[in-house]
Amino acid sequence: MREIVFDTETTGLDPQSGDRLVEIGCIEMLNRVPTGAVFHAYFNPERSMPAEAEAVHGLSSAFLADKPRFAERADELLAFLGEAPLVAHNAGFDFGFLNAELAMCELPPVDRGRMVDTVAIARRKHPGAKLSLDALCSRYGIDRSHRVRHGALLDAELLAQLYVELMGGRQIGLELAAEVEIKAAVVAVPVRTSSSRTPRPARPHAPNAEEQARHAAFVEAIKDAIWLQ
Repeated sequence: MREIVFDTETTGLDPQSGDRLVEIGCIEMLNRVPTGAVFHAYFNPERSMPAEAEAVHGLSSAFLADKPRFAERADELLAFLGEAPLVAHNAGFDFGFLNAELAMCELPPVDRGRMVDTVAIARRKHPGAKLSLDALCSRYGIDRSHRVRHGALLDAELLAQLYVELMGGRQIGLELAAEVEIKAAVVAVPVRTSSSRTPRPARPHAPNAEEQARHAAFVEAIKDAIWLQ
């Protein structure tokens, strides 16, 4: 099954208040294994970058000034997403910004029925635990030492690893390996048809006269046999 794990960076928390999407990173997965195909883009938000948002992701207005506007790459992004389920951490936030940008381009929104929220999955598996990406990476032993600041593609890469762990982790790999081994074993065993075997002659099992006489003598010599009582 094809899935897309993605993350976004924005100018703030609310697209309805004028905040914009400034970065998106998407990782393609097939049967929960990254294929190596990615979509990554920065966007000019056509507004200033608040200092508190820049402190989170490090994307300044100067850096984004020469980047394309979302509308310029919207078709390319949608083609990459296709019809696959979309996996995100606190997915409602990312879907809200993605669909707000699509609306400004007069494009239809992405169906929220495709949304897979790893926060909701983690909450069911670990009720009461911390559910941030950092906390969950620590819980599952995912290396995030290179994550100095938030970045859409980097966070999507970490999330792809986390998603696999939340959905069964290394057991998935073990199951696939076992399946491959079984298939290999089946292929390796030669198929033998009935025509390739030489029938074995029947072995005689009936006692001969001498054996019958000896058996009768043995039974006769048994004292107080229970079958005579």
